[in-house]
Amino acid sequence: MKIDDIHIEIMKQLKNGRKSYQKIAKSLDLTTNTVRSRVNKMMKEGVFDIVGLMDPEAIQGHRIAFVCVKLANLNLIKKGEEFSKLKGVVSVSVVTGRFDLMLVIFLKKDFDLLEFFCKEVYRLKDVRSVETFVVYKSYNLKVPYIY
Repeated sequence: MKIDDIHIEIMKQLKNGRKSYQKIAKSLDLTTNTVRSRVNKMMKEGVFDIVGLMDPEAIQGHRIAFVCVKLANLNLIKKGEEFSKLKGVVSVSVVTGRFDLMLVIFLKKDFDLLEFFCKEVYRLKDVRSVETFVVYKSYNLKVPYIY
């Protein structure tokens, strides 16, 4: 899908997810149906989502961690897909540098870091090493509530 300037403007205006298509259409001099159609197409193509995000620090016992993974092989896409299916994983990125993958994971009282490694990561092969960064304080970090 080719994203043009109008798609980008629509995405900007839906940043908070609550602006009506009618207001967006008026500000861009489009019809409401055009805006709705473009949003639906972007969502169908996987380019754009409208989701509720939350601040994990706002709920006691919830926290975010970044987990950097070094693999034993360079099958990065397959391994990234495998990691993305693990419980607690918000996102997985193939990255440059000394690690191969970077995960954002969502932890809560009954699903902590130890449980993530012992019940989820242990099932995957070819993990050479991991390094974990637990977030104690963040600014502008919001994630979907995935449980």
